[in-house]
Amino acid sequence: MSHLLHLDSSARRSSFSRELSARYAAGWPGTRTHRDLAAEPVPVIGEAWTEICDALLTAGITDPARYADVVGTPARKTAWAIVEPLLNELLEADVVLIGAPMYNFSIPAALKAWIDQVTFPKMSLRGKKFVIAGARGGTYAEGTPRAPFDHHERYLRDFIAGHYDVDDVRFVHAELTNALVDPHLAAREGERAASLEKARAAF
Repeated sequence: MSHLLHLDSSARRSSFSRELSARYAAGWPGTRTHRDLAAEPVPVIGEAWTEICDALLTAGITDPARYADVVGTPARKTAWAIVEPLLNELLEADVVLIGAPMYNFSIPAALKAWIDQVTFPKMSLRGKKFVIAGARGGTYAEGTPRAPFDHHERYLRDFIAGHYDVDDVRFVHAELTNALVDPHLAAREGERAASLEKARAAF
């Protein structure tokens, strides 16, 4: 049976990215694990994590099943105690679903901390699928004035494809969500609503 790893990273308890990721998860036919990275933040990486990375490179280890071979010192064991359950969840998943709002042109710090903890040199996740449920206050779609400032989808796409070697990455965004609160975007409420309905229909 296929397994879904569902991650949420919005600081808002009620958010568009959470709504969209929940819609996808609700239709998932297999087993699933949910982790709320905002409610239960993952610690940022420390020096011992970097030592593990260096040791893996030196030993030429690329198989995640052998990562623990280089975890020998007390400091590395402490770091590995954080990594291991997160990494196991990732490796067990057939599909990784990420609720990821855009914050300051990029992804939430909570999501970046998770990525850092579970990512190691020359690590391949080929064969897995990633689905990103995004929400952005403005619109950063191709051809719009703010498209060059999109370090949200672009970062995730480049990282997942470039480092994890994954060729199945899907993005669904609700755009212009700030039209609900920003008077300067009030005239674009129709676009916001249409974008949200299109995103809901995708899931």
